[in-house]
Amino acid sequence: MADLYEVLGVSRSASDDEIKKAYRRLAREHHPDLNPGDARAEEQFKQLTVAYETLSDPEKRRRYDTFGDASLGGGGGQDPFGGFGAGGGLGDLLGAFFGAGGANSRTRGPTGPPQGPDLETVLDLEFSEAVFGANREVALRTAVTCETCTGSGAAAGTRATTCSVCGGAGEVRRVRQSVLGQMVTSSPCHRCAGLGQEIASPCETCRGEGRVTRPRTYSVDVPAGVDHGATLRLEGRGAAGPRGGPPGDLFVHLRVGAHSRFTREGVDLVSALHVPFTAAALGVDHSFETLDGTEDLHVPAGTQTGREMRLRGRGVPELRRVDRRGEPMRGDLIVRVVVDTPTGLTARQEDLLRQLAADRGEDVAAPDPGLLGRIRSAFK
Repeated sequence: MADLYEVLGVSRSASDDEIKKAYRRLAREHHPDLNPGDARAEEQFKQLTVAYETLSDPEKRRRYDTFGDASLGGGGGQDPFGGFGAGGGLGDLLGAFFGAGGANSRTRGPTGPPQGPDLETVLDLEFSEAVFGANREVALRTAVTCETCTGSGAAAGTRATTCSVCGGAGEVRRVRQSVLGQMVTSSPCHRCAGLGQEIASPCETCRGEGRVTRPRTYSVDVPAGVDHGATLRLEGRGAAGPRGGPPGDLFVHLRVGAHSRFTREGVDLVSALHVPFTAAALGVDHSFETLDGTEDLHVPAGTQTGREMRLRGRGVPELRRVDRRGEPMRGDLIVRVVVDTPTGLTARQEDLLRQLAADRGEDVAAPDPGLLGRIRSAFK
């Protein structure tokens, strides 16, 4: 037999998803129903099925990679199709990909009321709430179980009955003959919408839906260290399903506001510390307000703009990481110094600076002669 990877047109390192997509595409192309009387297409379809059955199963694929075609008999020379045309392996594959099965394929029973849809909402957080965590509430309108009928959809004193069209299966199946035997296709029942039950006397409150729309408020535990754009999932807080179906989930998208003094770089916080040039030159002790409280910072003499001072463990808590004491590990607070150049100098201050520059041998601009001096210069 040809190499199974070549049959599907995939590499030997192909993922399960790549193998599945290749099989679905080629199986539709070579399906005998679409190529009546074409013996070559039928044989190609058989090879595709063997290839998929083997390579989609991790253990069978491992044996095939090790022993090649000798592994296809399963050690006992059994039919590699698992009972071709008898509702076995091939029938299961057809059922999985084309909604069909063999003559003995099993009828799917009702799956019960469907789950309700997931919901989404946005929660605005202050910067410090995102850093330290918070308990907040979100309010929304959503589908909840009808209290009048407790979700059944039926009026008081009545109950749902088995659907007269699908017999409670929730789907309608159609059988037709093909070269592969009986092919069965299925689709949701149009009468009961796939629920398998009919309601002769609907509940007046929910009109047979088993759910109504009401405002709801949910508490949200925001963990410490979340960032802007993160999403929290609240299981079972979505919309209720029809006729007593389970609820979906609620996805809360976080929107974090900006802070006036701090920005975030990963788990580190960054802030600027403005100091006058005299303090930067001579050094200064500064009280710096962090999110945790006041810290004493020493700015050493000769500090330049851009110098960073790091306060360990004063940053953002790391999600899912704790220290030896079981406390969340935190990033650092990085304080970046900005040396402010003085403006609006008085004559005395300017004179003192010029004396300093002269004493240090530094070149500076000549004094501004002022308006009167410029007028006098113009008449010289």
